[in-house]
Amino acid sequence: MEDKRANGDSCVSCNGSSKKKEIRVWCDGCYDMVHFGHANSLRQAKALGDKVIVGIHTDEEITKHKGPPVFTEEERVKMVKGIKWVDEVVLGAPYVTTLEVLDRNNCDFCVHGDDITMTAEGVDTYHLVKSANRYKEVRRTAGVSTTDLVGRMLLLTRNHFRQGSAEYDIEKEDSAAKSPWTGCSQFLPTTQKIIQFSDGKSPNPGDKIVYVAGAFDLFHVGHLDFLEKASKLGDYLIVGLHTDPVVNSYKGSNYPIMNLHERVLSVLACKFVNEVVIGAPYCVTEELLEHFKIDVVCHGGTPIALEDGKIDPYALPKTKAIFELIDSGNDMTTERIVERIISHRLEYERRNQAKEKKEIEAFEALQRQKQTQKAG
Repeated sequence: MEDKRANGDSCVSCNGSSKKKEIRVWCDGCYDMVHFGHANSLRQAKALGDKVIVGIHTDEEITKHKGPPVFTEEERVKMVKGIKWVDEVVLGAPYVTTLEVLDRNNCDFCVHGDDITMTAEGVDTYHLVKSANRYKEVRRTAGVSTTDLVGRMLLLTRNHFRQGSAEYDIEKEDSAAKSPWTGCSQFLPTTQKIIQFSDGKSPNPGDKIVYVAGAFDLFHVGHLDFLEKASKLGDYLIVGLHTDPVVNSYKGSNYPIMNLHERVLSVLACKFVNEVVIGAPYCVTEELLEHFKIDVVCHGGTPIALEDGKIDPYALPKTKAIFELIDSGNDMTTERIVERIISHRLEYERRNQAKEKKEIEAFEALQRQKQTQKAG
């Protein structure tokens, strides 16, 4: 029998053959409103080992330390399972990560971003694994957080996306104190980040190509269930993402909550998706079908908005008899998420303010500690 806690990079089995030791990496957190920042952290964790095991806090634990979660624990578990770099999910992870948790799940070490997370009492949630040298840090994705996304919905403004000549302008921060980790700032997209999220695989000859399109804003369990069903209709799933102005034209208000670049990474992180078309045309065209060799075009249960109030965007695939409606069996929508936030507006505002205050204090304490160490 192999010793899972053995030292070294390899172990020897009973028959004398050498076998590389599997490195199991533990990550944990709330994973509320799962976004590409969470996915990027898990991607980096996967690069440090062979398997990523994700521990998720219960609704009760999150409410105690941070305030009420937006999503239920069942929804959060499903979302994390849908991320392409995740191998196992464990519900009920303690808010303070312990050595017992790592050992019970046969994990070698714990990985977390370079932001500080604390309990309601102000204790570093990773102090135990840090002391035991079973903790590794990865870079947090700047420009996105659950706190930021909740704030966008509460503000009900359209400052998070621009149109026309200002579409790619970087918004200047105001002078108010902001958390260096979750304070609202604009995500800066790069080609490298898209490459890191993409699996880079082209369809094989003879593969059945499935195409779906939409906003996929605030990527949620409804999207996940829909994409899982769409993926089962073929061998290779392509998702077309509409631009921010196009989404706003049929959604209105302050939609999309996440801009195009953010939505691209959120969809690419889904394990059912093979490719994303950035800025896909609203109407499915002959050129699109030909270019990607599409065999099936799908749409979910949301109403189909006509282009200019009169053109069915799926008219061509319907004519070609390659159009299919999919019932995901899930009635979650982006609008329902916003409704959850707005209906508990005061609770979430208090949660965001308390979290930001705690993080600013922790950051200032960390800076003082570094200055003291430098002076010594």
